[in-house]
Amino acid sequence: MNSPSERKKARPHTVRGDAGFTLIELLVVLVILGLLAGMVGPQVLGYVGSSKSKAARVQLEQIAAALDLYRLDVGRYPTTQQGLKALAEAPAGVKGWSGPYLAKGSVPADPWGNPYAYKAPGRGRPFDVTSLGRDGREGGDGEDADISL
Repeated sequence: MNSPSERKKARPHTVRGDAGFTLIELLVVLVILGLLAGMVGPQVLGYVGSSKSKAARVQLEQIAAALDLYRLDVGRYPTTQQGLKALAEAPAGVKGWSGPYLAKGSVPADPWGNPYAYKAPGRGRPFDVTSLGRDGREGGDGEDADISL
C-alpha cells in the first residue's frame, strides 16, 4: 500500500470548479464594482450637498422666528453689534429679554460649520441672516452659494 500508484488512488481528486475563484475572475468583479461606485458616488454626493443647503434654509427660518420673538419682547431687533448672540444671552442694558429664543440656548453654526452672518438693518428688511455656504465666503455657485432670507 506504500507504492506510488496506491498513494495516488488514496488521494481525493480535486475538481477544477472546487478550487475557488481565479485571479482574473476576482479582477473582473473588482472592475465592475469600481465602475458602479464611479457612477453612483457623484449622485450620492450631490444629494448630500443639496440636503445641507436645505438644512441651512430651515435653520435660517428658525433664526428668523427667534428674531421675531426677540422683537416682540424687547421692541426691536438686535443690533448688528449684538448679533445673533442676543438670541441666546441677554445683551447688557436690554429690558424685556425673556430668552433664550433658540433651542439648546446657543446659536447654531450653519451645516458647513461656519457662523451665520447677521446685519440689522438689512437690505429692504429689518435684518439679514446669511449662510455663506460651504466656502464661507460671499458669492459662489452650487454648495458655495450664499443662502439668506
